[in-house]
Amino acid sequence: MKRLVIFLLVSVCFAGWASAQDFVYQPRNPAFGGDTFNYNWLLASAQSQDLTTNDADDGFNSRNSLDSFTESLNRQLLSQLSRQIAVEQFGEEGLEDGTYTVGNFQIDVSSDLDGLSINIQDNSVGEQTQIFIPFF
Repeated sequence: MKRLVIFLLVSVCFAGWASAQDFVYQPRNPAFGGDTFNYNWLLASAQSQDLTTNDADDGFNSRNSLDSFTESLNRQLLSQLSRQIAVEQFGEEGLEDGTYTVGNFQIDVSSDLDGLSINIQDNSVGEQTQIFIPFF
């Protein structure tokens, strides 16, 4: 009993000196309110763990100049053809119906009473897109 009283007396004396602090949560990610200086560390950590490769960079570096030239020429021809179709459709002269072949693309133009229908088919992949321009 004497030991218990001494223990309680000592614990009461030290209780005034002991103090505690509140636990405060602060996120690490700056997107959720964390310190903005953690951004570079988080980005470097994520990039070092990234196992995927960027195929666009590898494909660009591995192409030869002839393939690049061919692709650029196809893009320019398609761009010019699309401009010509738009100018002829909205100009005074109408666009002639028919089939146009540019590179790997086959473009079918047909008009009916409702408007102009343009079907574009990529022969290398097999994808097809249809554009319909109504008459007003």
